[in-house]
Amino acid sequence: MSAELIHALEQLEKEKGIEMGVLIEAIEAALISAYKRNFGSTQNVKICIDRASGDVKVFALKRVTSTPESDIADISIDEARKLNEKYEEDDVAEIEVTPRKFGRIAAQTAKQVVVQRIREAERGIIFDEFYNKEGDIVTGIIQRSERKNIIIDLGKTEAIITPSEQTNNEEYRFNDRIKTYIVEVKKTSKGPQIIVSRTHPGLVKRLFELEVPEIHDGTVEIKSISREPGSRTKIAVFSRDQNVDPVGACVGQKGTRVQAIVDELRGEKIDIIKWSSNPEEYIASSLSPAKVVRVDINEDERSARVTVPDYQLSLAIGKEGQNARLAAKLTGWKIDIKSETQLRAAIEQQMFSIDTAYNVEDDEE
Repeated sequence: MSAELIHALEQLEKEKGIEMGVLIEAIEAALISAYKRNFGSTQNVKICIDRASGDVKVFALKRVTSTPESDIADISIDEARKLNEKYEEDDVAEIEVTPRKFGRIAAQTAKQVVVQRIREAERGIIFDEFYNKEGDIVTGIIQRSERKNIIIDLGKTEAIITPSEQTNNEEYRFNDRIKTYIVEVKKTSKGPQIIVSRTHPGLVKRLFELEVPEIHDGTVEIKSISREPGSRTKIAVFSRDQNVDPVGACVGQKGTRVQAIVDELRGEKIDIIKWSSNPEEYIASSLSPAKVVRVDINEDERSARVTVPDYQLSLAIGKEGQNARLAAKLTGWKIDIKSETQLRAAIEQQMFSIDTAYNVEDDEE
């Protein structure tokens, strides 16, 4: 141990941002254990590293007393005052007991502590960096698969796509570049654990923010997103500027903007609709690409009955009810879809029931 150690610690402080004082305190604490382990000592000791020279000294700590009971823990007042005249009853005397060969042990211990602290500091820096990116997109390279988890190389660290955050129709191939959404960043004993997603609706939102300048600058706002990952997404947008068409801005010239997002999502279909404060208009738009004839809403139950042309019924409902399901999730309204024929039949049935009821009353009279 020498001035070289102090110089090295000063360099680490500049390069890694680890305070030299913190490192020295950690080395001193580790040296206490090393001293007791290597020299079989049970006495209470203190270790001091000179901040200028790097010299290491070991001091045994003993209680100053007029009636010493143990050579290890106590020292008489007379003996203590030979070391320092100021010692009084019940003071703690510091007696240097530095072993001759302690320098080598101290150097090894210092190296271990410094390496560990550097590792901890780097993990802390990485954690802080990615913790601040929760809810954002990161780009990485697929490295491997472990127990159905996909491991992504982010450069400084790795991220994990758990099975629940993977889309069913996606193939994750080694060395493919991929964009993911940071769901959670956790501290663990092995460093930060970063959970990323390909299924989160936030991924679609962030992709639009990257591709559409009007969304990035706040001119166009994403009001709502409903998504069935790998299959279809509906997104409702609103423009704060009357001169800007929110749907057109998201689609882009010849569809270039939305196509870039579709490509990133491996072909997932995206319906972009114009948000409206009018529930009837909003619900009608949400069933796009189907055409809607009429929307009747029930404010109390927050439900809507939608009428569509007969030939549009299957399109409005969608495969296995997907279009209707996504529209309901997007708008927050319960949606019941009827064709014009079904609506007429329901009205006729209702009228027939009313007529029947009147006829029964007439018969009774």
